[in-house]
Amino acid sequence: MSSQSFRVGFVTGATPDKWARTWRERTPRDPLELVPVSEPEQELGLRDGSLDMCLVRLPIDREDLHCIPLYEEVPVVVSGLEHLVTAVDEVTLADLVDEQLVLPHASGWTPEADQLEWPAMSVKDAMEVVASGTGVVIVPMSVARLHQRKDTAYRPVTDLPTTQVGLAWRIDNEDPRVQTFIGIVRGRTSRSSRG
Repeated sequence: MSSQSFRVGFVTGATPDKWARTWRERTPRDPLELVPVSEPEQELGLRDGSLDMCLVRLPIDREDLHCIPLYEEVPVVVSGLEHLVTAVDEVTLADLVDEQLVLPHASGWTPEADQLEWPAMSVKDAMEVVASGTGVVIVPMSVARLHQRKDTAYRPVTDLPTTQVGLAWRIDNEDPRVQTFIGIVRGRTSRSSRG
């Protein structure tokens, strides 16, 4: 095998740890490097060759890329602890119609085209704004968990579509490690004939 690291990117909120652990157990002489990427960057590393594969938040431009959808994520609204949202187990968009929406860049959800444009900021900055009691933010549940704070809470938004995480790689990438990683992600055993 190559001594060059096999580089797998992962978008904010994705958790490749269990697959990385299996990789290291099965191929200890083949280094794996996990590379965090933001949603706007998730395709760039694949296209420029700096990443071999990437856990991406869909949709992506699939031209020249293979992609396996892996799992769906529930959208949640994050608010300060004193917000009325915390009094219920789940909400709908109608419940949030009068709220100030804080929109982090690449949150996994965007307002409808006919809604106002909201100033974009990082997810971390958006969580700070929400924690201060100003507005709410809608993100995939994994992103809310990653940025969870003692002064915020989150609740599922039942009438928004789920977001999906997938595993993507370039169509022309013939590195056999790609198939090995796909096998790990799909739960194949080390004895599987497909790698």
